[in-house]
Amino acid sequence: MLLGAIDPLEGSVVILAGSALVLLGMFLSKEPRGALLYWAAAVFLIALGVAAMFALSSVGGIGGESGRSMWWGVLILPYPVGWVMGMASLLVRLVRAIRHRHLAA
Repeated sequence: MLLGAIDPLEGSVVILAGSALVLLGMFLSKEPRGALLYWAAAVFLIALGVAAMFALSSVGGIGGESGRSMWWGVLILPYPVGWVMGMASLLVRLVRAIRHRHLAA
């Protein structure tokens, strides 16, 4: 998910695949239902935003010579919101793992 953030348009496919793999891994590891729902929401938001971004790109983009208002960019907002949700969750998990390892030693 971090590598895809280097180029948000082309990397969006990598981010979507990465977040879907995290969700699949959490499902297979029998994570609590709340964590699964959180990641399902994040994957859904990323997929929605990526679909909007590709749809807007396919019709010439927004602003400038396209004739579409910059307000069409609001449709892309679920993508970064889902990405931030995913990164925050992964960061919290990393901190918990480090603390657990530190306390166990």
